[in-house]
Amino acid sequence: MTNPEMIEIVRIGEDFGRWHELLALIVASFAYMDEVIDPPSSAHRLTPSSLAQKARDEIGFAAVENGKLIGCVFFKLEPASLYVGKLAIAPAHQRRGLGRRLLTVAEETARNNGLPVLRLETRIELAGNHLAFSKWGFEKTAENSHPGYNRVTSIEMQKRLA
Repeated sequence: MTNPEMIEIVRIGEDFGRWHELLALIVASFAYMDEVIDPPSSAHRLTPSSLAQKARDEIGFAAVENGKLIGCVFFKLEPASLYVGKLAIAPAHQRRGLGRRLLTVAEETARNNGLPVLRLETRIELAGNHLAFSKWGFEKTAENSHPGYNRVTSIEMQKRLA
């Protein structure tokens, strides 16, 4: 069982070096989507090298418990918002408040960068995610389609920070 006091949230920096483990975490936490969403998750295109580049281009954080990676999130600074992506929680640690804790880091990061809004995208088929993000204060702001699709494939959600 996850003990919130034993979980450390650390910045993913140049010296991180656990890219294979991070990739495995993301793939495992997104695996439930494989039979549900179309097009397939971009998680399948990630590599240890591309994650290292993502960490250089964006702001990444990892949740670590007893030395084991159990969660992560990446943020991208945009002109009017902080984009939240690749929020991943190890399956055994889901529904225990870790996602909310990582979103608190997002809020702090946005405020520290003078950004009044968090923004994210979630697949149209993932109604449970829509509900969870709504409970965390996000509102649907747009419907989007992936290239080559003539139907809505994702929704954008935003949270205004007070």
